[in-house]
Amino acid sequence: MREEKERKLKNLIEELEKIRGRHTELISLYIPSGYNLNEIVSMISQEISLTQNVKSKTVRKNVIDALTKILQHLRLYKKTPENGLVIFAGNVSKQEGKSDIKLWAIEPIEPINVKLYWCDQRFELMPLEEQLKEKDVYGLIVLDTKECTIGLLSGKSIKVLKHMESIVPGKFIKGGQSAARFQRVREGLINDWYKKIGEVAKEIFSDYELKGLLIGGPGISKEHFLSGEYLPNDLKKKVLGIVDTGYTSEHGLHELVEKGIEFIKESKYAKEKEILSKFFSELKKESELVTYGLSYVLDALQKGAVEILLVSEDFPWKEAKIYCKKCDYAEKKFVKKSTSPLCPRCKEEMEIIEEMDGIEALEEIAKDFGTKVIVVSRGTREGEQFYNLGGIGAFLRWKVEG
Repeated sequence: MREEKERKLKNLIEELEKIRGRHTELISLYIPSGYNLNEIVSMISQEISLTQNVKSKTVRKNVIDALTKILQHLRLYKKTPENGLVIFAGNVSKQEGKSDIKLWAIEPIEPINVKLYWCDQRFELMPLEEQLKEKDVYGLIVLDTKECTIGLLSGKSIKVLKHMESIVPGKFIKGGQSAARFQRVREGLINDWYKKIGEVAKEIFSDYELKGLLIGGPGISKEHFLSGEYLPNDLKKKVLGIVDTGYTSEHGLHELVEKGIEFIKESKYAKEKEILSKFFSELKKESELVTYGLSYVLDALQKGAVEILLVSEDFPWKEAKIYCKKCDYAEKKFVKKSTSPLCPRCKEEMEIIEEMDGIEALEEIAKDFGTKVIVVSRGTREGEQFYNLGGIGAFLRWKVEG
């Protein structure tokens, strides 16, 4: 449920980010949880009165119309919703002199503590963007004496934050140095190298609320690094495990997460990997209680046979109402986002008169049958494999014929 709300909020933010007012006509209104709506209604009424003084007739009319629309919407509520209320309204017409007043209202996924009224050429979205910041975050470090890569497992994706290479020489003596002197110099450089890794890790991870830290690499360098006084104590306490990896590059970060999955069982990454592994395992066994492909899954979903619906975050379909002007044919169906549908009767290109995001359309059907919907990323190997399979699959309650 939380993921569904996050996705809808993300889609709204992306939509609003693209809108630019021709003048300062776009209104952002943030109402904190528990705030008295009557005070907000009074404030908006005062703003309408003040806006009468705006010199530009066009701007004055558009702002007053937007404020009036907000006022009408507020009357739909008896009290402020539990997490507060956020309203955006304004003239979104791209043509000078034309008016197209739109309003968006959303109940945030977390309580809003800021009270804000703002009128500008763009909507103020930062308080909502803060709610979308990933909280399922783990630090990653892979190292040896030659190189180190520091990264992040954020939600379901692995990100490289810093890659460094050392100046530590190999174990074999070059030139005429004595073995003892060479070893002392090398150990000093290794010590400095570990210090640098610790300092950089401290600086980088200070920007994140880590749920844990994984350390990996080939050989015993990682153990020496962790046992020494290189990593700050607050980060040491977050270490969940040490993992042997063959690489210390970006590939090493992925290897670290794959091999250290037992240490992060509660992460979104691990849970997604587990459900997809189960799906592919059932598919391999040719089980009749899993299916994939839009037509098969949609048929099962509409029959109420789907227990768990899996759909890729990059699902390439949308639901659309389409109409053919030539032969007057119309229907509602799923169509590829990147293509224009052709009329099944006359083969002419059809007009899309209404559309809904494919995932949202599937969720609407799923609600009617108590079907759990899981949106999977492409951040894991299994997630990418699932996307290439069509981006939609399902665990069934019973075998579906046909």
